[in-house]
Amino acid sequence: MEKFTLGLELPTDPRWVNVAEKHIEDILVDHAYCEQKAASSCISMIINFPEYDDLVEMLTPVVAEEWSHFERVIEQLNKRGYKLSKPRKDEYVAQLLKLEEKGGSRDFQVMEKLLINALIEARSCERFKVLHHGLEDQELKNFYYELMISEAGHYRNFLKLAETYMPKEKVRARWNELLEQEAEIMRNLKPRADRMH
Repeated sequence: MEKFTLGLELPTDPRWVNVAEKHIEDILVDHAYCEQKAASSCISMIINFPEYDDLVEMLTPVVAEEWSHFERVIEQLNKRGYKLSKPRKDEYVAQLLKLEEKGGSRDFQVMEKLLINALIEARSCERFKVLHHGLEDQELKNFYYELMISEAGHYRNFLKLAETYMPKEKVRARWNELLEQEAEIMRNLKPRADRMH
């Protein structure tokens, strides 16, 4: 199967944005927590694998960038008179995390975590692109374009970083497996207009 942009095998249904726009408060709240979780995930990897110098060096600025995105989403909520409500379960991420293979060497564990994070980044960036193209709100269109550009390289950086700890052919083989599994998750996941994923 030919992979489309960002390496993903199954694109978001373009009609999703029309429904999402009607629930933009929910989308923004969910997006805020996505950014918070992205920062937290990078912090967790740094804490759990502090001896991996390249990982610490690469992920430290990503933490700051993801947190700044969280702040910017909060700003968009405030501008519209919305409030940050409680986080909702992210079924997409929950299912992706089940794909992570446990055990093995420390290098293997790092690879697994980086690849799962790369998938989340790729799908999030793809959703930002859909929102940029499909929203009528010009400020939000520009906002999601900026975030799309900002985060476009994250998943590639995670892949490249994984290849510093495991052989490239093993990383690529595992990545292709995960891409197929992610597409299957997307096919079977009930569409939610109030979620980023």
